[in-house]
This record gives sequence, structure tokens and C-alpha cells, in this order.
Amino acid sequence: MKTLVVSAMMFMLIGAVDALADEGGEAVVRWNETLLSVAEAEDSFLTLKGLRTAAMMHLAMHDALNAGGGQFETYANVDGRAADPLAAALNAAFTICAAQYPDEADRFRRLLNDTLPGEASEADAAFGAAVALQVLESRSDDGWDGQPEYRWHPMAPGVYAEFAEHSGTPEGFIFGAGWAHARGFALTSPDQYLSPPPPDIDSEAYASAFDEVRRLGRFQSMDRTPDQTHIALWWKDFVENSHNRLARDLAIREGLDAVAAARLFALLNTGIFDAYIASFANKFHYNHWRPYTAIRWANNDGNDATEADPTWDNTHRHTYAFPSYPSAHGTACAAAMTALTDTFGDQYAFVMYTPAVDVAGPFSGKIAMQPPTRDFGSFYEAARECAASRVFLGIHFRYDSDAGYELGREVGGNTVTGLLSPVHRGDEG
Repeated sequence: MKTLVVSAMMFMLIGAVDALADEGGEAVVRWNETLLSVAEAEDSFLTLKGLRTAAMMHLAMHDALNAGGGQFETYANVDGRAADPLAAALNAAFTICAAQYPDEADRFRRLLNDTLPGEASEADAAFGAAVALQVLESRSDDGWDGQPEYRWHPMAPGVYAEFAEHSGTPEGFIFGAGWAHARGFALTSPDQYLSPPPPDIDSEAYASAFDEVRRLGRFQSMDRTPDQTHIALWWKDFVENSHNRLARDLAIREGLDAVAAARLFALLNTGIFDAYIASFANKFHYNHWRPYTAIRWANNDGNDATEADPTWDNTHRHTYAFPSYPSAHGTACAAAMTALTDTFGDQYAFVMYTPAVDVAGPFSGKIAMQPPTRDFGSFYEAARECAASRVFLGIHFRYDSDAGYELGREVGGNTVTGLLSPVHRGDEG
């Protein structure tokens, strides 16, 4: 009889704890929005700091919620369980954010007080902080801000070349070389997924891709439709910004509980992080040139089907200062949409909102999007459009975009199968 009473009390306690977690979905959303606002204000997402912090924060929240027999495996090795998992998760979020952005600690403290459903016990706060510290420790040597040297190559067909006048960067600058060597969250190595090589520069396939971006990616192109121009500009927002915004909208729309919301944001942001690592590992492996260089230098490329246009410029008159193949944007979009598909299903119709984007490159000012929304029948439909947008923008060949999409699907699949997996208990029918 005593055993039955204890078991009943434990069942009631677990049920009460789970109910507390169920109430916290909106709190998880608020932490995501606040953190990314702080990150954008600091560096405009030009480093991996904000994305990495979001990934760690949501992993810590997820682990605090799932510790001690939760629905999903944890990222860190967590012992024990909080009496109030939601309070522990929110304290874990505060610990991560205050550690990464100490100047904003007061803001995060206010958010903690606003989102706690009641006063957290010292034990729950300490448990949440301990989980966060384990996550921070696990990422302490991941090389997210490493700066390996890049060796420039002589000008040659297909070889990435400098265009400081078009990227608006100092002479000799190249972006993201260190990203190619950082440690991912689910990746076993940065080059775990190697895209097939781009087409040979003297091939028919290259000439076709060259002609497409020359026509459709040209500044004020008469061949590009108004909708393609909207696609080109609308998708310019960085993936860590646009896709977290979408995830917040859908989490509220679907009423996700704290566990589901924390898991969604954890998979989303670890997937985007790994996508950038994998993409840049490929970029610096192939060191492929950009359309801006290829079109202006085409008389020297050895392909009789291409013709140089020394005055050609792309849609937004800017090219990012790193190699082209494969598209990082296409990779990150596809990885992010894989996490969303994992949560909401394959055929999920939604409206995505992007209010404004950069006029050209970073710090060029903002332009409002009219209309600010686009409709999609599935997440992968959106990912394909995201990848294709870079052709219309004139900064990627079609094969860059296609390879980025495929790489992102691989990386995203690796994330959702390798992290935070559902727990299958032997006594479940």
C-alpha cells in the first residue's frame, strides 16, 4: 500500500511539473526574441556569436526541461531534475545570455523576472545555472571566432578573386575563413558533407548557369520578373534573423509548450550554425569565383559560349567577400526549414514575414519590403525559393544555389536525427 501511495504521489508531482512546463512556450519565445535583438544590435549578425548563443541558450533550456526522464534526450550530461523545470530553464537562459553579453545582464535579469511564473527556489535556479554552465563548457573550444589565414591564388578561370570595390571591404580582406574550421553541434567535422564539384568552366553546364545569372541577376534586368526581383530582395535577411522570427510566429500560432518550443529553437539554431560551418568548409575547399568576377572576365575563361561584360553589375550592386560555391544562404535556409519540418510536418502552409532588408551590403541602410510577406505550401518549397533568390540577386550561379539547398538538407537532417532525440521507453506500448 505504501508503494502505491508513493507511486501515486510521484505521478502527481511529475504531472504538476509537466503542467508548469506546458505553460512556458511564450516565455521561450520571448527569450529568443530578446537575445537575437541584443545580438543584432551588437554585430548585425556578421559573426556567429548571436547564433551560437541562441543555440546554447535553447539547448540549456531544453535540457533543464527534459532532465530526469523527460521526453527527449539532453545535449549535456544532466543529473537530477528541478522541482519546477520551467524556472530552471529560464535561469539557464539567463546564465547563458549574461555570460555571452555581460553588458546586457540587467536587461536579461528583468526578462527573467518577467517570465518566471512565480518565485523560483534557490535549488531550481542553481540547477538551471548548472545546466547552462555544462553547455557553455561543452562549447568552450569550438573555435567559433577563429581566424585562419587565407592564401590568395593567381587569377584563373573559376578561381575566387578579390573585388574590394564591390564588396566594400579593405583590400586583402576575406570573410569567414575561420568558420570553415569551427566545431559544429551535430557535425562530426566541418567537411562531413562535401558537395560535388561545380561544373567545369569550359562546360556547357557552366555556360548555361553563366547566362542565367548574367540575364536574371543583372542590375535593373529587363528579363527578371517583378516577382523574381521581390524574391531576390525579400530573402536577403540573414537566416538566423528571418527563420527565428518565423519560428516565433509559428510557436505562438500552434501554442507550443515550453518543451516543444525549446526543442524547436535548439534544433533550428544548431542546424543553422552547422549549416554555416559546412557551407564555408565547402567554400574554401572549392574556392570558386563569384558571378561578378566571372562575367567581367569571361573573355579569359576558355569557354567560347560565354562573353564578357566589363560593366555588368548585380541586382543590389554588392557581392559578399568570400567564395561562391555552395551558397551559404541556401544551405542555412534548407537546414533551418528541416528543423521546422521536423516540428510542424512536411506539408505545412504558412506565411513568412520580412519587413525590411539591407539596401545592398551590411550597413547600407534598410529598404522596406512591399509586400512584406510571402506564402508557402511547405517549408522545403520556401527553402528552394530562398536558394534560388541568390541567382536573381546576381551573387550566385544556379549550381551554387542548388548545391547549397542539398547540403542544407543533409546538415539539417543530421541535426534533427543526431540531437535531442525522442526517448523511447521500454514499458511504452
